[in-house]
Amino acid sequence: MKLKKSHKVNRAASVVLLLLIGILVAGSVKGQTQQFSYTQYMDNLTPLNPAYSLLDKAGSLNMLGRKEWVGVDGAPTTFLFNGNIPIPTINAAAGLIVMNDQFAIERQTEVNAYFAKSIQLGPEAYLGVSLNAGVRNYVANYSQLAANDPVFATDVRQTKPNVGFGVMYYTDWYYLGISVPELTFTSLGTASIQNNNNFINHYYFSGALITNIDEDIKFKPATLFSYASGVPLVADFSGTFYLKETLGLGVNYRTNNEMAGIITINVSSFHVGYSYQFGTTSNNLGGANIPTHEVTLSYRFGRTSGNAKLL
Repeated sequence: MKLKKSHKVNRAASVVLLLLIGILVAGSVKGQTQQFSYTQYMDNLTPLNPAYSLLDKAGSLNMLGRKEWVGVDGAPTTFLFNGNIPIPTINAAAGLIVMNDQFAIERQTEVNAYFAKSIQLGPEAYLGVSLNAGVRNYVANYSQLAANDPVFATDVRQTKPNVGFGVMYYTDWYYLGISVPELTFTSLGTASIQNNNNFINHYYFSGALITNIDEDIKFKPATLFSYASGVPLVADFSGTFYLKETLGLGVNYRTNNEMAGIITINVSSFHVGYSYQFGTTSNNLGGANIPTHEVTLSYRFGRTSGNAKLL
């Protein structure tokens, strides 16, 4: 992505502004995680805000695998797939998002289709909106815990429809977005013995920008805030340096006392990413610092230019 001279004047101020907004919002954050999150959101935000798919004029296929608390039986495991096809004649995009999330005896599967449309507000400014709809299936096999205990005798299986929307303002070097990809109008009822976050509304605010350090090095700060009723707001901050738009090295911090190192490689139409996430306090998971591994793979097709889409 080439940055025009008119953008370079306020670039440093924009970086500072983005970080200050994040710090102010994070001031009231408490350490607790959301129902679903992933470290490499800065490279593929579409599952959380489908309007993000409008930023790329190419089609793409994206996969993510995430394994938390490696070595612990029943630890959370997530598989995520999303694909989109641009519709350039009407400045739109359409696609599909599939997610499978497992934690011990609980499993949630989501399938959502989405449509996103943008309107041009200025020479280089756009406003995108998206609508997604699908189903969410929640399964809890409590009988596997203690089949003879009446408290755990009944398994839970529920399927509910899902709708959501996203809004994103973007140019060729930054974006700001807000989304509610999971809108639920009915509660889960007694579907879980513990408080269940799978069928409540989730709200996301996101922002990122790309700036030139020199001819071969770019820097991308990004932030993501997530909130659900009854769950304290969680903020993510990341910064990634790109060398010749091919090699990316970054770091991520989450306000529930987790950090991650990130490495990405962009070759032709392929993107490969890996992150290693770890706790920053001694009381994480009873004093054990057990890491989380996350791997991403993407393929862009159609109107691709250069090695990668960095924003």
